Amino acid sequence: MSAYRLDVAAQRSSVLNGVLFRNDDVKADTVMIAVTGIHGNFYSNPFYYDFGETLNGAGIDFIYAQTNDAFNRIETFNAKTHQPEIIGSFNERFSYTDEDIDAYLNLAHDEGYGKIILAGHSLGANKVIYYLSRHHDTDKVSRFLLLSPANVEWLMNDITEREKNIVREMCEAGRGNDMLPFQLMGWVPCIAYTAHDWIFSGLLDNVHVEADKDFSQVSNITHTGGLLIGTYDRFTYGNPAGFLTNINNHMPEAKNNKLIFIEGTGHTYQRKEKETAKRVLEFVRECE
Repeated sequence: MSAYRLDVAAQRSSVLNGVLFRNDDVKADTVMIAVTGIHGNFYSNPFYYDFGETLNGAGIDFIYAQTNDAFNRIETFNAKTHQPEIIGSFNERFSYTDEDIDAYLNLAHDEGYGKIILAGHSLGANKVIYYLSRHHDTDKVSRFLLLSPANVEWLMNDITEREKNIVREMCEAGRGNDMLPFQLMGWVPCIAYTAHDWIFSGLLDNVHVEADKDFSQVSNITHTGGLLIGTYDRFTYGNPAGFLTNINNHMPEAKNNKLIFIEGTGHTYQRKEKETAKRVLEFVRECE
């Protein structure tokens, strides 16, 4: 297995840093692209190494696809100006989702892969849902894999009305690019515009525990694929299996999707990384 750094320019010219895991002895026809969630880097989510190693061992390539929020701050550069640029969860805009995913899909398409499986972990899964609800062409994406989608409502439970008012007032006063005087959700330092996306846009608030919430994005997905979660995932109000099943029930192709439950592990598959990777490989092989 070899790992190669990818510098992928999004439409806005910001360069995203990904990694291609490839077995140089095997010409792969299939690639899985895994879109990261917030702070979903190798340090916090080491399971990505297991995914790359396991898939490569079976002749399948793997792209670890960092978007704007994989770290709090990432030093990169602008493809148009060639000037240094700092991006991260502190200044991400949810409206970047389409162009970020397109950048990686276009790269894979240009590399000539016959099958592209679009995966996303945590908030990355919500981004995949948003993307597929708007893009129904099968040329770019063969199947999807949603890994532990983020319950955005659960994440924002502790944001106070006072904090919401501060965000709203800063944006209305033209200070949206200023840093908040507090950490959003207690752990994300960010500008007011980014906080406004989290709190008020609803753009990635597309999966829920309750069956009667807004599943309009999920119900607009025409692709088939898989949904995976750990049975200890704490973002689901204590019912990970029900959470995942509820999401799938709102999909037009529900009966053709595969649900995968990893017993005895949580949101990032601690101590079950290799088992999770094997289950992911089984799913990919079924797609071939």
